[in-house]
Amino acid sequence: MTNDATSSLTRPQTGNAPASEPIPRRTLHDELLQRLRQMIVNGELNPGQKVPEKDLCARFGVSRTPLREALKVLANDGLVTLTPNRGAMVADLTLGDLEEAFPVMGALEALSGEMACANITDEEVAEIKRLHKAMVAHYEARELQSYFHVNQEIHQLILAAARNQTLTSAYRGLEGRIREARYLANMSTSRWTRAVEEHEQMISALEARDGAALAAILKSHLANKFETVKEALLSRVAD
Repeated sequence: MTNDATSSLTRPQTGNAPASEPIPRRTLHDELLQRLRQMIVNGELNPGQKVPEKDLCARFGVSRTPLREALKVLANDGLVTLTPNRGAMVADLTLGDLEEAFPVMGALEALSGEMACANITDEEVAEIKRLHKAMVAHYEARELQSYFHVNQEIHQLILAAARNQTLTSAYRGLEGRIREARYLANMSTSRWTRAVEEHEQMISALEARDGAALAAILKSHLANKFETVKEALLSRVAD
């Protein structure tokens, strides 16, 4: 006699699998969105600056329509503000927003580190170590933008090693709001040096697969960056 509960969970067998399921290539929208996001994160477009739509259309060879669609996404991420009849402006970094965002991001970073240590492969650790070496070279050459780019790759690889899509979605949803702040934090020479030292500790924890240690380092790493960002924002107000 057939067990109804088991039968209800059994998927019907299909004859032949689909011949192919090609992954679509990166769209114009995705590429444009990525470039605009990087311009904001890297400081090419500064907080409070009006987005030069005409210049950007000429630079990227696109019309106003795809550019404005990309700006709508960035507005949802909190990176730009849209005002009717006035266009888009790069959002200011406000202390209140960051005071809310950084502790949450710190908790997500800590969780990603703990889960990464449980799932990461030797090959992934080797790749992170390779990137760390390149990052240190950029630090020694005082190549801030290149340093920042590799720094982000390392954090993304740790996140990927956590093997948790829910965590990844939550992390990416918040990341855009504080990425620019992270860049600002690394502009302090003393903070930059300390950040490199903290990354050395991350490598050691990853190699030892010590999830608790890596979680604590990542959380402290972000908290230290916030303190530098806070000082920078308060000094702007004072000026």
